[in-house]
Amino acid sequence: MKMEVTELGPMKRALKIEVPADEVTQRFSQAYVELNRQVRIPGFRPGKAPRAILEQRYAKTVEENVIRNLIPDYYDQAIKEAGISPVVVEIPPLDRVKIQRDSPFTFTATVEIKPTIELREYKAPNPITLKEDARTVSDDQVDRALEVLREQQAQLDALPVGTALAEDHYAVVSLEGFLDGNSLEGTKKEGHLHKVGSKAPLLGIEIDTHLVGKTEGDVVEIDQPYPAGHPDPRVAGKTVRFRLNVTAVKQKKLPALDDEFAKDCGPYASLQELKDKLRGQMEQALKRDVEEAHKDTILSRLAEVYQFDLPESMVERELDTIVRQKIQERQRVQGADSARGADAEEVKQIREDHRDAANRRVKVGLILEAIAEKEGLSVSEDDLNNEVTRLASELRVPVGELVKMIQAGGRESIEKLRTKILADKALDFVYREAVIQS
Repeated sequence: MKMEVTELGPMKRALKIEVPADEVTQRFSQAYVELNRQVRIPGFRPGKAPRAILEQRYAKTVEENVIRNLIPDYYDQAIKEAGISPVVVEIPPLDRVKIQRDSPFTFTATVEIKPTIELREYKAPNPITLKEDARTVSDDQVDRALEVLREQQAQLDALPVGTALAEDHYAVVSLEGFLDGNSLEGTKKEGHLHKVGSKAPLLGIEIDTHLVGKTEGDVVEIDQPYPAGHPDPRVAGKTVRFRLNVTAVKQKKLPALDDEFAKDCGPYASLQELKDKLRGQMEQALKRDVEEAHKDTILSRLAEVYQFDLPESMVERELDTIVRQKIQERQRVQGADSARGADAEEVKQIREDHRDAANRRVKVGLILEAIAEKEGLSVSEDDLNNEVTRLASELRVPVGELVKMIQAGGRESIEKLRTKILADKALDFVYREAVIQS
């Protein structure tokens, strides 16, 4: 095999590959032998049709099959000999490639490659230095966590009949809208628990100011005007009268902070044991937070230290991922009303807004990949299984269901998962090598 490599840019190479004539001849012979086994020519026994007849009838098909088999075989050899890591490969369409038996076959593959990264300053004797995080878990933080538990264990007790609603009281209310004296569909809510002073709207109506001073059994009418441009044509430019009915007045009763409270919270013998458990959990959470902050600093340092050109196709793929994530986030927040896909202008804007982020992700990904390769890091089946279990717990879905989702994405989804695990391992390696200074 002969090969010429031409630089088309920092990240592109053209590989001109020549397959020897004897290999081409051999491939043609093999193709016709296989064809003879498969086709039936009238007047000839299976496998006994003359080559000349086969060439007359199937020459074009055989040529395409030979090309289709030769190109990947010799392309694989070529990239190994050239010592490059391809990202995207462009091979000319079959109808543009010509081949002749007994003659060399030449084709050109255009390859986008990964950059060569000269690694430095990520481990001894030149590790990354990090500033010590002096945060600790304080007694006040533990006390606030206890108060959260008290709120969760609190009970709502009914206040005596005639008690006027005040801030921090709870009202059980029903609300219904009427237009021209008739009940308006979709504007009815019953048995709703509302904390007075929370400013939380009910069916889009601010009800706090109407509740203060009211007692159980009171009914308040609220006129709500709607602008002419309101999307619901039933109420656009009209005023809807809402009827707010107070059905109960309640007050939250917090439990006493004592050993009995601790027992109600779980398998704790005393309030002190509960405090110790909370402190331990908070210290573990703080440790994880500090580690994540240090790792973010490491990624920023790596992005600053190493400067190289990025494969554009990798950046575009990362942008595709970001666009998909942003649209999915909007749909989760806005619900069914945003189930539609994004239009072309919205997609273009998302890509423009997040190009720098995509560049950074690709850059640090390539750096971590290079570190993993240099340090001999790899991903085992146990690593894959552990990551799937962790993701299933994080996403709150059964492991089996997540496995099916990954498998549905094919080999690409599995490779993405492997790449993520390998990057995490490389980042962990750099973090362990880092020096934390006080």
